[in-house]
Amino acid sequence: MSVQTYRFNDTIGSDERALRWTTIVPARCFLAAFLLFSTFTTAGIAQAQSTEQGGYQGSEDVEYPDWFKTSFLELADDIQEAQDAGKGLMLVFHQPGCPYCNAFVERNLAQKDIEDTVRANFDVLEINMWGDREVTSLGGDQYTEKTFAQQLQVQFTPTVLMYDETGELDLRLNGYFPPEKFRVALEYVNLDTAERPTFNEYLATKTASGKDSTPQPYAYLDQDDFAQSEPIELPASGQEKPYILLFEQRDCSNCEQLHESIFTHDLSPSLLEKFDIVRLDMWGRDPVRTRDGQTPSSRELARELQINYAPTMVLFAADHTEVIRSESWLRRFHTQSILDYVQSDAWREQPSFQRYLSERSDSIIEQGGSVNIFD
Repeated sequence: MSVQTYRFNDTIGSDERALRWTTIVPARCFLAAFLLFSTFTTAGIAQAQSTEQGGYQGSEDVEYPDWFKTSFLELADDIQEAQDAGKGLMLVFHQPGCPYCNAFVERNLAQKDIEDTVRANFDVLEINMWGDREVTSLGGDQYTEKTFAQQLQVQFTPTVLMYDETGELDLRLNGYFPPEKFRVALEYVNLDTAERPTFNEYLATKTASGKDSTPQPYAYLDQDDFAQSEPIELPASGQEKPYILLFEQRDCSNCEQLHESIFTHDLSPSLLEKFDIVRLDMWGRDPVRTRDGQTPSSRELARELQINYAPTMVLFAADHTEVIRSESWLRRFHTQSILDYVQSDAWREQPSFQRYLSERSDSIIEQGGSVNIFD
């Protein structure tokens, strides 16, 4: 296992060999047990390109299936009704114009086997993360849709929450999952909870068995990339820069995309040089010394932090506060916005990353640029 950071040379181009590697130490975040992570998969707003006219492209209207449940959004009642039917409850958080919400409906739910599985196992409710309908939580608290989304730290859409028949949260999917991975998620929630592995372990097993459509193989990461004989310690103080825990794995097409198409593109190098970046093998067994003196393996640390996909970026402020994380497939403008959101400390004033994205997109358009959210 390798724990490394890279800093970008002033003359960096598209060739990753321009990266200069130096070793630093990892970090560990102290999280509340019920922290619901703000991540996404195969989601983002694409590279903004200057045009004479400027503009905003890629928005997609979504028409949700008529078999979604009509509800007063009193969730305890919804859970009870689902339980009476021998089902769980699925909440789908969305927002207007979201192309990935559209993909969830038109690419996933439009496939008969997926629709049949969802309908057989769940009552499904849609919730607009900016909506004003009243929601009564399972605990009896009153919210609007948007304040309920804020309470659950929904940062990306679609976010799908799957509750079992007892009302316990069984699985949370942050962002769009393509059909093959969404099928795995549906399989996972039907496993015996007493015996099943973590979701990332189950998903990895399915990927390894060829049941996932992720392109294989990619020898992007080899043994030398993850070779560290001693644990690397993190100083208790003195961290001056924000940092990223970057969990990757071998044979990872999305890791390759991240490094070759995103980290080297346009504004990315100048943003990345403001961070220390720690690379970890999410399946590694070598020790990592954390800030509290423990030495879990990188695999154990990934499990503790609920890392499900490669690559996953967990972004921390310099004071070791976890700000946001981003999973699996990434897009350029979205990734650059996440980096800027953290390094500029904008998150301290604007806790909603979606609102920050909207403001950043508006600023680009006002300056004559163009934002395509599905490029």
